[in-house]
Amino acid sequence: MKFVVRPLHIISVGGYIVEVDFPYRNIIVVNPTEEPIKIDIPIFSTEWIDEHQKLGLEIIPTEDDDSFLKAFKKAKAKLDMLKTEA
Repeated sequence: MKFVVRPLHIISVGGYIVEVDFPYRNIIVVNPTEEPIKIDIPIFSTEWIDEHQKLGLEIIPTEDDDSFLKAFKKAKAKLDMLKTEA
């Protein structure tokens, strides 16, 4: 299955992590490009991060001790700055 991340858009894909031993609790996906990008879901391994970074996406994994909300707001602010420049 695939999702499309719209241009200059941000999503969370934590609900699609299916491995029990996966080292991250959640993953924030930011598309800073002007093109829609398809991502593979569900997420089975950490190689998913490298593969999707190569597509031009900013991938921000969060661990149990990280504040998801803080990381999301930081990424959203950065994305909003890109939108105003475009």
